[in-house]
Amino acid sequence: MPPHPAFPLPDSRWLLKSKAVFVDLHSDLPFWTVKNGIARVYPPLERDIRCDALVIGGGITGALVSRALVREGADCVVIDRRDIGQGSTSASTALLQYEIDTPLHKLIDQAGRQKAERAYRLGVEAVDELAVIAKGQCGFARRPSLLVTRRASDVPGLRREFEARKRAKLPVRWLERRELDGNYGIPRAAAIRSTAAAECDPYRLTHHLFHRCERQGLRIFDRTEAIHYQPHTTGVRVRTNRGVTIGARKIFFATGYETQSFVPRRIVKLASTYAFVSEPSNNGAWKDRALVWETGESYLYSRTTTDGRVLVGGEDDFVLNPARRDAQLALKTRKLLARFRTLLPGCAPEPAFCWAGTFGYTKDGLAYVGSLPSFPQAYFALGFGGNGITFSVTAARILTNLFLGRKDADAAIFRFDR
Repeated sequence: MPPHPAFPLPDSRWLLKSKAVFVDLHSDLPFWTVKNGIARVYPPLERDIRCDALVIGGGITGALVSRALVREGADCVVIDRRDIGQGSTSASTALLQYEIDTPLHKLIDQAGRQKAERAYRLGVEAVDELAVIAKGQCGFARRPSLLVTRRASDVPGLRREFEARKRAKLPVRWLERRELDGNYGIPRAAAIRSTAAAECDPYRLTHHLFHRCERQGLRIFDRTEAIHYQPHTTGVRVRTNRGVTIGARKIFFATGYETQSFVPRRIVKLASTYAFVSEPSNNGAWKDRALVWETGESYLYSRTTTDGRVLVGGEDDFVLNPARRDAQLALKTRKLLARFRTLLPGCAPEPAFCWAGTFGYTKDGLAYVGSLPSFPQAYFALGFGGNGITFSVTAARILTNLFLGRKDADAAIFRFDR
């Protein structure tokens, strides 16, 4: 049998030259990094090693995948070319929702009722599992969520969405204008209230997971970049930028939006999103401290934090050049604040930190999880869209089952060739 071809993975020099967005996933001061500092620094890899499973990517997705593998007894190694948690995880606004960016009633038309409803229910299960994982730490808190109409003309579509979720037995309730304005101070025509949502500090949760897994044998190396991998009959051999190699049975790519630079198919469209977090305030919260987001594609979204801040995001665009993107931060913050004040007129947050980050969306709003024929011995956990963290919980379970040779009925929902 002829050997598998080798796969060069783009190094940082190539990325800086031709795909700068993949190097600069966010502006310089995402709130979670400012708030927490560098939680922990791991050593770079300086010698050849072997393992069962190599996870590339030290963000929240890599942490969740590693946790699932380690719990099954796998000898697991994680590497990241940055410090742990310093990629897109540090810029995440971490609204933990079961909802997918594609509304359920539209996803049913694209994927079929069974798969669409299951994808939404998996989101509910993921929020429940995150509650168990966080154990009340890392800024995790259960919250309801409100999907509110941006315009009165959005009501019929929102009603169709509500009926689709009711048929799927999801935890939803319909709110008319009087209740929405009277109870929440939101002067909009209607909303869907869901009980299955939460918020967290994604940077702290990432480090919390890695710290726990390290005690179970997980080996973690940051500032170590995979630049080349050679699959063979029984595994893979990965070469790093430091001249050492890692031998593994399987390789797991938890590299998020940067994956687009070496996956041959265009599976995701990239965009920029903007966010600010306010100064702490005792009177800045609204009823239930619900996660609030609007209908429409470029929707406004907001949440609170456990230390009394308001976090607001949106104003998405396709400006991917880091310098041009970051030059817009002051203007985007003013626009976000103005839009937020029309959403919650009784709340007047004072912006303290603002930042921009890269995000991606897919044709149906679903993640890509599984394998690609062009990448032998490799698995991918690519949770795109507005709920990448909940997708990553599901991906961790699916990929661990595939690694262990077990079937997973949900794998077909997220496969690359769907």
